[in-house]
Amino acid sequence: FFFKQKTAYEILTCDWSSDVCSSDLTEAGRVELKTVPAGTLLKATGKGDYFSQDSSLFLRLFRFISDRGVSMTTPVVAQVDDAALFFWVAGPDREKTNRPPEGVTVVTQPAREVASAGAKGSYSRENYLSTKKVLLAWLAKQADLEPAGEPYAVFWNGPFTPWFAKRYEIHQPVRRRTNAPGR
Repeated sequence: FFFKQKTAYEILTCDWSSDVCSSDLTEAGRVELKTVPAGTLLKATGKGDYFSQDSSLFLRLFRFISDRGVSMTTPVVAQVDDAALFFWVAGPDREKTNRPPEGVTVVTQPAREVASAGAKGSYSRENYLSTKKVLLAWLAKQADLEPAGEPYAVFWNGPFTPWFAKRYEIHQPVRRRTNAPGR
């Protein structure tokens, strides 16, 4: 079966620098700052880390949106430590997310600033770790920024996209240092 995925950021009103769509993802090999818009997400959790999970997190969320007629959107967000998977919910579909089944939680996320490292390749632990390393090295050189949470993965392509064509980002929530040089 095939379905068209909508980009969650296309649907959300947000403060990104342009009309946000998948073309606004961070270019592979680049690190940049961006503001992730506020939104409603569906969350499924598991034991251990994300990469030790089978497809149960995805299937739990996919069943929920399919049963409720909620649009499938991209990106999909993965919390790596303490495994969790998140689907963005489009504005018109938010009313369909009340009373989620056991194992699915509705989360309201505020807008937040992130450092984002873009990459191409399979959604693997090795790729996550190597891209995270690049991102954290870049962040260490930014005197006015500090981490404000745990890094997470942002996956932009569906399961039928060949590994060599997949695009992803690693996000590190950040905040401005109050004691940064020059402040």
